[in-house]
This record gives sequence, C-alpha cells and structure tokens, in this order.
Amino acid sequence: MKISGFTFLRNGQKLGYPFVESIRSILPMVDEFVIALGPCEDDTGKMLRAIGDAKIRIIPTQWNERIQPDYSVKGYVYGQQKTIALANCTGDWAFYVEADEVIHENDLPKIRGAMEKYLDDAEVEALAFDYLHFYGNQNTIVWSPGWYRSEVRIIRNTIPAWSSEALYFNVVVDHKRSRYPRAAHTGATMYHYGWLRSEAQMNLKSAAVLKYWEDNTSRTIHYDQIDPAILKSFTGTHPKVVQDWLPKADGIFKANPNHVLSSREKKHRMMLKLEQWFGVRFNRKHYTLVR
Repeated sequence: MKISGFTFLRNGQKLGYPFVESIRSILPMVDEFVIALGPCEDDTGKMLRAIGDAKIRIIPTQWNERIQPDYSVKGYVYGQQKTIALANCTGDWAFYVEADEVIHENDLPKIRGAMEKYLDDAEVEALAFDYLHFYGNQNTIVWSPGWYRSEVRIIRNTIPAWSSEALYFNVVVDHKRSRYPRAAHTGATMYHYGWLRSEAQMNLKSAAVLKYWEDNTSRTIHYDQIDPAILKSFTGTHPKVVQDWLPKADGIFKANPNHVLSSREKKHRMMLKLEQWFGVRFNRKHYTLVR
C-alpha cells in the first residue's frame, strides 16, 4: 500500500498558517507529500525546503485571479489548486491536509489501520475524520452545527475525483454529474488551528481569500464577537509537532459578553438545544457514510 499526502499553499508564512507543522504531522505515514505551491511574497517556499525531507515534492503553480466570483461554485481557485496536487499523487490513497490542520501522533496507527482495512473494499472511496476547531486560544474549541464536525480528508486515488472547492471532494459519475464520496470513518480526529493565528493575520488572510469566495468586500474580524455558548474548554493534549507553534494562553477564550447574536447564531444556538434535548446531531457532511 502506497500513501500520498498532499496540500496546496500560497503565502503560508505571511498569512499565519502552521503549514510546516501540518506537513510534519503526517510525514511519518506517507510515501510522498505533494505540494501545489502558488506564487508567494514571503518565505513559504524556503520554509518548505528547510523541512529537508525527500518525500516532499513541490509543484509550482499559477492561480487564476480572473475567475468570476458570481458563479454558484465558490472558491473554485482553491479547489483547482487542491485538484492539481491530487492529480500529482501516485499512491493508493491520497491524504489531504489543509495548511492549518494537524494530525495527533497518537492517531497515526489508527489512520493507517483504516487505510489497510478498506484498501480492497471498493465500496469505500474515502475516509473521514472528526474535527476539533480551536478558537481564540489553545484551550478553547468551538462546538456548533455552524462548524463542520466531520469531513473527508483521505480519498481513494483510483477513482475519478476532483474538488470544486477546497473543503470537500467530488466523485465524477459521468460528464454531467458528480457526487460526494462514499466513506468510512477513521475514528481519528483532525486538529484545526486556523482560528489561532493573530487577529491581524486573520484579517490579512480574510482579505486575501474573500475575492475567491464571494466578493472583494473586506470584513473586519474580531475574535471576541462570537456566541459564548459555542465555546468549550479543551482538556486533551495537542499534537507534539504543533506545541511550540501554539500561542501561550491561560484559561478559556472569553467572548464579548455584550455580543449581539446574528440570526445565523440564533439558529445554531437553537439547533444545539435540540441536539441536547433529543440526542440528534445536525451535522452537514460532504460524504455518504457506508461503513
């Protein structure tokens, strides 16, 4: 069994991504790691080369800055870059990690075991992970129907698949249709650190990506403007590879007590109550669970 890791990057250092830690977290279990690297204005390329691992293969790419944002497929440029990296993978499985996602070393045997278990099970096209979204500081996670709680990150590399946007995969059915992949769960967790970068870096990142998703309108992000009901204390351990990167912090992140809930936040707060009352889970999944 051969395993490919892959991702795409552009200005990872400038925008505050822990991309070195992300890549290092899965290097022990992959046979190659493919990176689609767009034009950078920082030391991202230099930092990638400094990792010094022969498994890493960098594919220089260009980004289409002219794709219109008014189509129903948002973030297509991100999906395009992800697909370029996927197309250069040579493994039986292709393991995608975004530049702010990290795998815990304790989960590596579990993940490899899932790939071995389902290698010859054609019904399983992908493997899914649970998610921990850290917010504000390393001691705080977000738990809400508004934040995806599970997602596919490993795709079988022998099926026609691509990505219309970076978050999920599309399996091609014919020249007119695609669908979400059929998946099994790894039993492992993805640690998402995108909301631990500084507010300044977050707003820089937001300004850089909005044009690919919606429009060119900048929206200032303030971390404390969030529903305090969805912030929970994290009591586990962080992956060893990311611990030196994590900003030091004490206690749970404090939301603004005077924050006025948006209509979306009100809806998600009600959904959380329904989950607690009826034991249901309002999870939006970009896959069909078959195992």
